[in-house]
Amino acid sequence: MISRVVRAVAVACMLFVPMADATSTEKIRNAKVVVTEDLLAPGEQGPIAGGRANAIVFTGDGHILLGRAGTRREARIVHSGEVISLAGRMSAIQNLGKAPLHFVGIEFLTSGKEGTWGMTGLPSNYKILHEDRYARTYEIKIPAGKFEQQHTHHARVVVTLQGAELEHIVPDGKKQPSTLKTGEIAWREGATHTGHNMGKTDLWVIAVEPK
Repeated sequence: MISRVVRAVAVACMLFVPMADATSTEKIRNAKVVVTEDLLAPGEQGPIAGGRANAIVFTGDGHILLGRAGTRREARIVHSGEVISLAGRMSAIQNLGKAPLHFVGIEFLTSGKEGTWGMTGLPSNYKILHEDRYARTYEIKIPAGKFEQQHTHHARVVVTLQGAELEHIVPDGKKQPSTLKTGEIAWREGATHTGHNMGKTDLWVIAVEPK
């Protein structure tokens, strides 16, 4: 009897290997979103909240296994800046790679809105990555020393892949500091302004506007 217990414990230890590097840190919580910064160690699997729509913004390259309720699990390569949207189904993500996997999880707390925004209000250099009833997601790149067109955006989550020294110029000509650091995750209210990259590094961010 004792030997059976010992064998059972040994098997359990072999199947469960603690991953001390796995973390999930809440960064933003308001009426529209809950945003977390997540890290999965190699082999680690983590749940993605079910019942609400979610978006995952990858902040590094990786190899993942993505499981969704009622569907087969999908193995895929992901890259920094890539976005995956999950419409309210319980899911899990596993790191199949040999390095830690970094990503930002965005859970949408509203029921969303019908219709699309497309490029409405945005300057022509922005790139739409995904849009559904829950959010509009796009990529922003501003080269060092350059200005972007005046535009109007909704309140948004900003995930900074490469930071820069920035200022915003509002329609009355006033200037507002708006610097973003690499790795920063921020909530920015809706506004009309012109962006100016005053620094020596190109800006690269992913913006997610909940509806």
